Amino acid sequence: MKAVQTILLLLIANVFMTCAWYGHLRFNTGKLALPLIILISWGIALLEYCFQVPANRIGFEQNGGPFNLWQLKVIQEAITLIVFTLFTVLLFKTQRFTYNHLIGFGFLMLAVYFIFRK
Repeated sequence: MKAVQTILLLLIANVFMTCAWYGHLRFNTGKLALPLIILISWGIALLEYCFQVPANRIGFEQNGGPFNLWQLKVIQEAITLIVFTLFTVLLFKTQRFTYNHLIGFGFLMLAVYFIFRK
């Protein structure tokens, strides 16, 4: 149960962080001053932290969770790739997903395998 909670919270956190980092590139924010865009992104990132921190606390083995620190990090990175890919493909129609991306992501997913391998 804690593994599922951790992964769901990390998923939600990554949606917010992807929006904070890249959302302003999708929407016409050219008229807004850069400091204002930064403040808006920080506000969105605050929401990310509201999910990321509990995910790590719940999931960390020293707090009774199922994952060690290495595993938490690689899970977060894998989720980030998935969220970023969906975000890019759905919202940025000019950005193509190519075989090079697929191969690169495949290698990153191998990292997940090796981190969890006993």
